[in-house]
Amino acid sequence: MTAAAIMTSEPAPIQACTVSRDVSNFDLLIEDMETELGESWGDLTFDEAVIFLGQPDAEQLEFIAIAVNGEDEDELTKISGIITEAKDRNIRVILIADEVSPIALHQLLRLGADDFVPYPLPEGALHDAIERLGQAAPPVEAAPPVHAPTFAATGNHDGVVLPVHGLSGGVGASTFAVNLAWEMATIHDGKKKKKAPSTSPKVCLLDLDLQFGAAATYLDLPRREMIYEMLADTEHMDKETFRQAMLSFNDKLDVLTAPTDMLPLDLLSGDDLERLIDMARAHYDFVVIDMPSTVVSWTETVLNKAHLYFALIELDMRSAQNVLRMQRALKSEGLPTEKLRYVLNRAPKFTDLNGKARVKRLAESLDISLELLMSDGGKQITQANDHGLPLALSAPKVPLRKEFQKLAGSLVELNEAVEAAA
Repeated sequence: MTAAAIMTSEPAPIQACTVSRDVSNFDLLIEDMETELGESWGDLTFDEAVIFLGQPDAEQLEFIAIAVNGEDEDELTKISGIITEAKDRNIRVILIADEVSPIALHQLLRLGADDFVPYPLPEGALHDAIERLGQAAPPVEAAPPVHAPTFAATGNHDGVVLPVHGLSGGVGASTFAVNLAWEMATIHDGKKKKKAPSTSPKVCLLDLDLQFGAAATYLDLPRREMIYEMLADTEHMDKETFRQAMLSFNDKLDVLTAPTDMLPLDLLSGDDLERLIDMARAHYDFVVIDMPSTVVSWTETVLNKAHLYFALIELDMRSAQNVLRMQRALKSEGLPTEKLRYVLNRAPKFTDLNGKARVKRLAESLDISLELLMSDGGKQITQANDHGLPLALSAPKVPLRKEFQKLAGSLVELNEAVEAAA
């Protein structure tokens, strides 16, 4: 289809348009558009779209599918203008991206695209996106509702504390913490039980990486000045102060994000952490803590408060060396190393026999038990983080999401069993 066809074709009204630098770069998109719309769609270049969206004929469009790849990043200003113009005319926007940098993708998504589909297009992805537009579903990438959580009149919980510590940079600790917290917070949602229905536990996520905390980014939540004010004066922290500092993601998970500015890790003392964790435990069933990779003075406090302490590593030399350093440091201080649960992230596939042998040798040489082997989420985990959504909402069928779901289920069931026995 061509731009000329859009303006002169009479047989069928144009319902949608693709917008790209060169639609021939997106042959799968052409096939899917023809499958979904037959002859009722057209194609526009970026320059043509700028002109066409300003004409009365554009008001007949139901949506536009903007397709971009890495070569289009120099045209971000023009593409942004197209999205803004379409939104001003109440025309829905589907963004289709192929190898676009996270910064550029985030900029385009924040302008208000109604849905996002990666390229190459997964089977049925465009069909599903069009259906969501027709149902007026919430935008896939849109920021979730943000408001303060509500607490019970009394803090009558006794929460389980689950810190997550990456023993090397980039091992995926924040991703692990965010997705584990979300899966526990929604573990019973949508389940129909023959017995009395179970409600999902109350879960909070505390991002204690004061310098590079990513929980706010991975859940598309704002960072606020009052978090620093609360952390700087925990002696006067009360229930109301703590509640106001928390943000709610989709009314399911409460989050204490990292502060707005980079702060020294020694801003907090062991006493500060004890007060903060005690406050969280009093109001939540589970307290997931995203720790900085650096070991600081209050790491000991968190370890002592923890029920399980997840230590994330990868199958490489730096992780192996850091495990040995961590063990020596904890043992020298007489700290409870038995709480550590080592997690191997981006583990080899079960069909990779050589990789499985390396995992076994790693565990034996370090004299540790690798209790959790998490698969590599690949591009889908990167896309989920860039869009500010847990895997359960962005790519629910990927194997890594199912592993988070299984882990969350086992933790919740174990806690429920302990409470029932008590």
